[in-house]
Amino acid sequence: MKEKDRSLGIFEKYLTLWVALCILLGVMIGQWIPVFPKAMSKLEVSRVSIPVAILIWLMIYPIMLQVDFASIKRSIKKPKGLVITLIVNWAIKPFTMLMFSWLFLKYIFAPYIGPVLGSQYVAGAILLGAAPCTAMVFVWSYLTKGDPAYTLVQVAINDIIILFLYAPIVIFQLGVAQIQIPYDTVLLSVVLFVVIPLTLGYYTRKKLVEKKGLEWFEANFLPSLKPWTIIGLLLTLILLFSYQGDVILKQPLHILLIAIPLTIQTYVVFFIGYLWAKKWKLEYAVAAPAGLIGASNFFELAVAVAISLFGLSSGAALATVVGVLVEVPIMLSLVYIANRTQHWFPKAIEAVKPAFVPSNEQ
Repeated sequence: MKEKDRSLGIFEKYLTLWVALCILLGVMIGQWIPVFPKAMSKLEVSRVSIPVAILIWLMIYPIMLQVDFASIKRSIKKPKGLVITLIVNWAIKPFTMLMFSWLFLKYIFAPYIGPVLGSQYVAGAILLGAAPCTAMVFVWSYLTKGDPAYTLVQVAINDIIILFLYAPIVIFQLGVAQIQIPYDTVLLSVVLFVVIPLTLGYYTRKKLVEKKGLEWFEANFLPSLKPWTIIGLLLTLILLFSYQGDVILKQPLHILLIAIPLTIQTYVVFFIGYLWAKKWKLEYAVAAPAGLIGASNFFELAVAVAISLFGLSSGAALATVVGVLVEVPIMLSLVYIANRTQHWFPKAIEAVKPAFVPSNEQ
């Protein structure tokens, strides 16, 4: 692919705009057709919203289909990059997110938010911080000329670790923040939104690749599912904000206040991983995705768990969606920084053919 074509598709490029439009539409529905969110709130089992669960599966299942667990076997060739990724994602990121969100939302911004909403916003931030990105990182890696095989390894390993560490980290940090939650709901959310789609994605990929071949799978099957991922995300946001209308209209400042610690967290985590890679003299194609994967979030999972734990109209759910709102412009700025500083790193010995090419059409 030519260098000038190395760009985001229209959906990825304008994700913040689509999110903003969905916020507006959701608020309008909540104010003008209040019977709609009330009806949706009744459709739940064990505190899990059935409509939201369906929409989340539409988002997450295509993501899991992209995971190639066979690539983990090749990770031994670049162990330093994986060490950075794993330590930043699981030993640093969740705790810096807790620190920044607690500092700003419970202390600095407390007079403007109040203790109850402040705690819920912190809870939403915790859910974001414990989930490193597994989808959009392919886009960020591609835009920085990252090693696609290494990025696949990152995603595969993180998906496995999420199965075992996401719930314990979330439960521990919410306990530290003195936020009471039903632990069984956290575990149920991980099963519903990680275990099941990851298992289905693995077997679907395995069977289709065996039957049709990898080229057909990546060129035909995955692109055919992309619109459903987009539809799932946008409909989830509309439904979520049909519940959040009163908060948005009465306290729009809260969106900005939530965004501030999330923004600071993103830049801090990126530079921890990126500068660590520079210190270890990793090649740029490994250093860029190593920094970006921790900075970005698996917001689909965070939104789903926030809704399951705290409800559609909760401050926690709102905080996770603010994470979606700010992610793309921040990550694009980090892509720019990475591309401008690639001379800091040794060049790769040989070029690697990209395994993921974002579509420029929707």
